Amino acid sequence: MTVLTPHRLAKPALPQGFRVELSDDTKVCDGGRLLLGTSSGVVLRLRPHAVERLRGRALVVSDATSATLARALLVRGLADPAWSDDSSRRDLSDLTVVVPVRDRPRQLDRLLATVPASVPVMVVDDGSTDPSSVAAVAAEHGAGLLRHDRSRGPAEARNAGIRSATTGLVALIDSDVLLEPGTLTTLRRHLDDPAVAVVGPRVLSIEQRPTGWIARYEAARSSLDLGPRPARVAPGTRVSYLPSAALLVRRAALGDGFDGSMQVAEDVDLIWRLTSAGHEVRYAPEAVVRHEHRIDVRDWMNRKVFYGSGAQLLAERHGDLVAPMRLSASSALAVAAVLAQRPWSAPVAVTALAAGGTRSAYRLRSVDHPVRTAAALTAMTGAGALWQTASSLTRHHWPAAVAAALVSQRARRAVVVAAVAEAVADHRRVRPDLDLARYAVAHRLDDLAYGWGLWAGAWRARSARALLPSLHERKL
Repeated sequence: MTVLTPHRLAKPALPQGFRVELSDDTKVCDGGRLLLGTSSGVVLRLRPHAVERLRGRALVVSDATSATLARALLVRGLADPAWSDDSSRRDLSDLTVVVPVRDRPRQLDRLLATVPASVPVMVVDDGSTDPSSVAAVAAEHGAGLLRHDRSRGPAEARNAGIRSATTGLVALIDSDVLLEPGTLTTLRRHLDDPAVAVVGPRVLSIEQRPTGWIARYEAARSSLDLGPRPARVAPGTRVSYLPSAALLVRRAALGDGFDGSMQVAEDVDLIWRLTSAGHEVRYAPEAVVRHEHRIDVRDWMNRKVFYGSGAQLLAERHGDLVAPMRLSASSALAVAAVLAQRPWSAPVAVTALAAGGTRSAYRLRSVDHPVRTAAALTAMTGAGALWQTASSLTRHHWPAAVAAALVSQRARRAVVVAAVAEAVADHRRVRPDLDLARYAVAHRLDDLAYGWGLWAGAWRARSARALLPSLHERKL
């Protein structure tokens, strides 16, 4: 197996005038001298001259100190880039659109009609059975055309398009996607930060008023939709990957590009290799593309199985970064106690979490209210651990959970409670245009299909690496 490594690029300074704003979950403490990421637990202590540069919750790069502070905020996930200018005025002369496609002339025509006329396009025909139809659509829109006589897979098709481009930036857009007005210019401004190698938009359903329960579930809970909040992308964080349906990439940062041997999860692999090499990756939900989701039940479930099968490939390349559960020692003990369902379970779980909270309070002793802040973080950690446990029982490890439920009443109780409670909580969180009953059924089918693919991949590889949880401590 060949593991590709991208070219290493040292993080350069942010340009003058670059603006960042503290993220919604960043708390300002101790008179502005300490910043706390309430979701991640990351703490950044500021020196007096740095505090002076941060006005309110915004910072504009104006000198070396503000540039260093802005970079520190971005790489710790405490702030996001912000702009006050009209992004529609941004120049796109350094950008080429690459579209990998295999057949799908109708979808290709629909996509190319949404690409700005001034932007060059390269269509990569990855072994279409009717190449003349693809060629005709490309010619009609004035796009260039590369053809593979046989299919080499989406990763190699994207690599071929990237190699053919002469511009510094390449937008990789799948043929079943539509660009909304301003998408490319909104994404382009993130590359003003020379450390950013890849930025991705939010991927929403092409049907803004979908009909059918699977279509409505996918519109609210698609695997491609990473939510409404911007983020720094890195493994183990709130947004750990970007889907390859639509990406804007910096060619110089990609090295050999996608791993052509991977037919699934090649996008996750690329993002993790880039972040490991020191590059920055951003999720920009203010830019939106529309995707033609699978809505036939069989096709939809097969796609979920396909996604699940990629976890083993990622485990082989990236170890426990793909772990289905990431728990601290104290939260793992609390989870084990809860699952045991014994009279002593609640006291042990509370004691374990309290011990973790005490350590957090000590590390946060310079915060205005260290005990209160640590208690809030501990409650969030406990809730997150329970959420991960429910996902484990119903998604990642459901075959083992079902086997245990066949012989254990406690296991049956845990599985049933997890399946119902998690579905109800997820329905309230997502607020889909779908009633709870049908949402719960679709959600459980989604989990069953993904878990089946996960275990099938592990079985084929004769390895349990993709199934094993990971222990880690919160970074404070």
